[in-house]
Amino acid sequence: MAEPPHSNTPSGSGTLAGWREWVQLPQHDIPWIKAKLDTGARTSAIHAYDIEPFERDGTDWVRFRVRPWQESTEDEVTVECPVHDVRSIRSSSGHVQERYVVKMRLELLGRRVTAEVTLSDRDQMGFRMLIGRQALRRRFLVDAGSSFLGGRAPRPVRRRNRGRTAE
Repeated sequence: MAEPPHSNTPSGSGTLAGWREWVQLPQHDIPWIKAKLDTGARTSAIHAYDIEPFERDGTDWVRFRVRPWQESTEDEVTVECPVHDVRSIRSSSGHVQERYVVKMRLELLGRRVTAEVTLSDRDQMGFRMLIGRQALRRRFLVDAGSSFLGGRAPRPVRRRNRGRTAE
């Protein structure tokens, strides 16, 4: 029996996504970042460093830097967000860490989602961003056998992500 073709709009249940997708963070001038969609993780995470808490108008904020490319310091962005929470997060290796949680608007497969995102050092990880099930719930179905169902980033972007300059 032949398998039905992939549809990016399953009836009433959400948008079909691959286990890895290109994501945009338009509020923070990050047009492309490769993300792993991880239904085993509750909260989303982004690679952040130089994390500095500060106060603005009596509210706790955090300033941090994001490098969207795996092997490159190009296109580094400084981001400022209100602190949503500070949580103890257990990593995949079992270590517990206190992490800042911010809310970020992201665009995945043409859909805008507000996600709780922890700030963590993902420098040794394969993806600069992880999208957890809180952001995916009721909006997306993840096909673990597929990648980039939303399409690939332009070739020069993909080359920068691998630490190569465009030719």
